[in-house]
Amino acid sequence: MDDDSRTARWEYRTETPLAAASALFLTSYAIRVLGHGLPEPWRNVCLAVTLVAWAVFGVDYAVRWRLSGQGPRFVRTHWLDTVVLALPLLRPLRVVRVYESVQRRRGRPRLALHARVITYAGLSVSLLGFAGALAVYQQEHAAADATIRTFGDAVWWTCATLATVGYGDVAPVTAAGRVIAVGLMACGLALLGAVTGSFSSWLLQVFSSEEDERPPGS
Repeated sequence: MDDDSRTARWEYRTETPLAAASALFLTSYAIRVLGHGLPEPWRNVCLAVTLVAWAVFGVDYAVRWRLSGQGPRFVRTHWLDTVVLALPLLRPLRVVRVYESVQRRRGRPRLALHARVITYAGLSVSLLGFAGALAVYQQEHAAADATIRTFGDAVWWTCATLATVGYGDVAPVTAAGRVIAVGLMACGLALLGAVTGSFSSWLLQVFSSEEDERPPGS
């Protein structure tokens, strides 16, 4: 069996378990960040779940590196996986892939390409926005001169940032918060570009189809 086949089989088998681990990671992290009155033993449980989920991601990364047979070149050719491993808050985006994998396994028709792009972008924005709001709230709410004091402030700021609006009424003041802001800006631009491009392509196809159906000389 070649390396590509072995890697594909591994990814097929671990897709759903890794999506579940991603959901657990985000849930435990959210409880730990927002549960200010949570008893310490429960906070420790949430921390343990978060670390175990992160370890699962690390094992998956190591196995795929080993199966690829690429050696150190794997890091360069799979740079996005490396970034996600280093920044596991991006990992919940893997949940978005569960829908399509279930459809493939059940043999049902999938959504059209444009609909899939818009659907996945919407789910990605929701998950990324929630994770980003948690991360910036954790860094900012207790900082001196912070303008993001509540989780609601963090959600509002995240929505404005992902939408590339940037009202400026609240903004991160810590170094970590600003790094998170840069990442959200980049993701917001990428997702906005994906949706805009897909919608524009769909409109062009519709107009082209109408032109083809129009009788000659009309």
